[in-house]
Amino acid sequence: MQHYHYIFTGGGLGTLMTLYHFAKDNFYRDKQILVIEKESKNSNDRTWCFWDETSIFDSIADKNWQKAWFKNTQKIQQLDLGSYHYKKVRSAAFYKYVRENIEQKLTVHFIQEEVIDFSELGQHCLVKTNTNNYTCNCVFNSIYDPTPVLNQKKFPLIQQHFIGWVVKTKEAVFTEDCPTFMDFSIEQNGNTRFMYVLPNSKTEALIEYTLFSKALLEQNEYENAIMAYLKNLGVTAYEIIEKEQGNIPMTCYPFWQKNTRNILHIGTAGGWTKASTGYTFKNAYKISKRVSDFTKTNSDFRTFHSKTKFWFYDLLLIDILFENNKVGNQIFSALFNDGKAALIFKFLDEETSILEDLKVIWKCPKGIFIKALFNRMLKTKFNL
Repeated sequence: MQHYHYIFTGGGLGTLMTLYHFAKDNFYRDKQILVIEKESKNSNDRTWCFWDETSIFDSIADKNWQKAWFKNTQKIQQLDLGSYHYKKVRSAAFYKYVRENIEQKLTVHFIQEEVIDFSELGQHCLVKTNTNNYTCNCVFNSIYDPTPVLNQKKFPLIQQHFIGWVVKTKEAVFTEDCPTFMDFSIEQNGNTRFMYVLPNSKTEALIEYTLFSKALLEQNEYENAIMAYLKNLGVTAYEIIEKEQGNIPMTCYPFWQKNTRNILHIGTAGGWTKASTGYTFKNAYKISKRVSDFTKTNSDFRTFHSKTKFWFYDLLLIDILFENNKVGNQIFSALFNDGKAALIFKFLDEETSILEDLKVIWKCPKGIFIKALFNRMLKTKFNL
């Protein structure tokens, strides 16, 4: 049975970000590392976007914007991003870039098998696939299992689900240098629904119909909404170049409680998705750096996680959206009402001070959050 220092179960964003940081540290140069992923991970299977003040991944960013639209039924405004840039990275470019980086500096073996089980055996771990068994010192698991989240009620689950089309239009209807961050002018139908537009040119863009809600829709509902949106933009003819769809869990469920001495859950499986927004790419970059630093100096993954004030802020928003899903439009519109996005981005990046937190909180609808705080306190007191 082959033994490795580290085995990564799953080869997606969380795994590749962690290996990206491993490759920057000499500590990992002589380690034997195995990545087990059932898919090839060499095609463009998703699009990631993130805001940032630095130049990380600029070399592979498909687009890099300095402004963005925010729209609702009351107004259309161009957001001032301050020192932030809004960036788009296609997964195929990311997979290729990271693989090239890590293969130059690490001994990583990639195998295409399906993980069916992993467990801790004393000081080592056993990983079982559909064809083989492997042992290792530590497991980094990024295979998301929704079962424990669905089998409890203390931490609600909101799903960010969407279908996106990359379309080529006859008419020049898109603003190439300005994506649409959120467009709440569409029918809400009792949910939090918005359109998200990432233009490649005046005649080409990725258009996603996105919901933050408990339940998914039938596929034709997403696609009908995209068609109606295109018609409303004045588009009479278009070609669909690509399609993508996704479902991102938004929850404050304590995934870290599943960590053991030698098993660390990472990526979505580790709660790396920002619960209040569904954004994962920037979070994965930051947390995976902590994983790299932690792994070489610690021997117990149960001590890796640290809960912050931002976890509680996110919990309140998820509570609100779970109980009264239609108010998402009202909350996000209040946050971006003055058109200044930099402080909101800093807050969502979990980098604000208490004083800055209060400035953001003051923008929010007061009654909604006070009620949510009261209800959460009751749940905590009576262990509901």
